[in-house]
Amino acid sequence: MNLLKLIDMTVLFLIATFLLAFSVNMTGAGPIFIFFGAAIAIPFLRFPLLKEFSKNYLSLYCFIFFLLVLTQPLLFAQSKPVATNNKLKVKSTADFVVTGDGSSERWKNTEWNILPQRSSETLINTGWNIPPQRSATTDLQYETSFKILYSNKGIYCLFKCEDSVITATLKEDFLSLFNEDVVEVFLRPDSIIPAYFEYELSPLNFELPILILNNKGKSSGWRPWPYRGSRKIMHAIKINEKNPVNNRFTWTAEIYIPFTLLEAMDNVPPKKGTQWRANFYRIDYDRNPVYSAWKLTRGSFHDPEKFGILEFE
Repeated sequence: MNLLKLIDMTVLFLIATFLLAFSVNMTGAGPIFIFFGAAIAIPFLRFPLLKEFSKNYLSLYCFIFFLLVLTQPLLFAQSKPVATNNKLKVKSTADFVVTGDGSSERWKNTEWNILPQRSSETLINTGWNIPPQRSATTDLQYETSFKILYSNKGIYCLFKCEDSVITATLKEDFLSLFNEDVVEVFLRPDSIIPAYFEYELSPLNFELPILILNNKGKSSGWRPWPYRGSRKIMHAIKINEKNPVNNRFTWTAEIYIPFTLLEAMDNVPPKKGTQWRANFYRIDYDRNPVYSAWKLTRGSFHDPEKFGILEFE
C-alpha cells in the first residue's frame, strides 16, 4: 500500500467515526448508522483511485465500522449531557382560561411529566423524618403527573392525581394545606438569592401562596402583598367520577401564576433560553402521608439545591 492509499484510508475512517459519533449524539437512531455507512463506502466502489483499495480493504473497513455501531453505547456514553433528566423544557403558549379540567387545546402542545411517589425507604435514606408506623405499612400507590406551559404573562401548571378518597377539610385560603391532600409548585427564578415562591392548592380549591426565604435551612414564609388584580393567581379544581372497577378516580388542579407576582426577582419574566430552578410535589393523606416529588429532596420539600431546572423555549 502506498502513502496516498494509506492517507485515503485514514481520512475516510476518521470521517466515518465522526459521523457515527454525531449521529449517536444527535439522533440515537439505528437507521442513521446504515445511511452513513453506505455514504462512506460508495466512494470505494466508484473512484478509480480507490479501486485497488476497495478490493483489499473494504471488508475490513465495513467490519470496523459496524463494530463501532455495536459498541457505540460504551464509546460515546460520556459525551451525552449528564443533567438531561434534571431539565424540563417549557414550551410557550398564548394565554387561555383556567377551568380546572385541563380542557384547553393549549395543553395538547406539551407532554405529561411523571411525579414519582417516593417510598419510606427512599425518604429515610435522604434524611426525611418518617414515623415508624408509616415505614411499617405499605403505601397506597397513586399515579401523579403534571404539565407546564408559559406565556408572556405567566406560568401555567396542570396536575392529574389518581386517588380513592379526598382527605381535605380546610375551607379557607392561607391555612396549613400541606397537612391534608395537596399539590405544590416551587419556583426559584433567581438562584443567587436564597428565596423562592411556593404555591399549594388543595382538592377543595383553596390556596396557600407564600414567598420562602431559606437561608441554609433556616426558613420563613411571607404572604404576597398586594395580592389582587393582575397579581392574583388563577386556579381551579375538577374531581372526576369514581371508577367502579377499581374504586378510584382522578382529580385535576389547574394553576396560572402571573409574572407580576414574581417580578421583584431577577429572570422574571423569562425569555427564550432562561433557566429557573423548580420542583413539583403532591402529598396524599389517605392512609399515611405519601409524598410524590419531581426531584427527590433531602429532609423535606424545602431543599432548593436539589430542585430541577426549567428551561424556557
